Amino acid sequence: MTRVNILLLLAVLASAFYLVRTQYESRRLTTDFDRARSEALKLDVEHDQLDAERRSQAAPLRVEKIAREQLNMRTITPAITQYLGPAKGAGNGADNGSGKAADAGAAKASGASSDAATARERRP
Repeated sequence: MTRVNILLLLAVLASAFYLVRTQYESRRLTTDFDRARSEALKLDVEHDQLDAERRSQAAPLRVEKIAREQLNMRTITPAITQYLGPAKGAGNGADNGSGKAADAGAAKASGASSDAATARERRP
């Protein structure tokens, strides 16, 4: 009978140690999970902030302002546009010179000669 009691006592002690170890592991995993969830929430908030910042940086008015101020770009007008026809010798046989007439008409309609438009376009 004493052997059975000792064997049962050892089984109860082993079970108790295993239970304590399992509870400790469970608490540790719960803590790790909470930390990971907190980190995920922080990353979500940061992602939303960065996405909002990206959208504001790409706003058309901001891009246009930077293009004008930092890159010294300007809006195109017919006065500074040079219209080009097809390259010489590269025509397909259907070109009867109408492209040149259209180019000249477009330059005259804008109120500037093609030489003046070319000179303005070359200016920095």
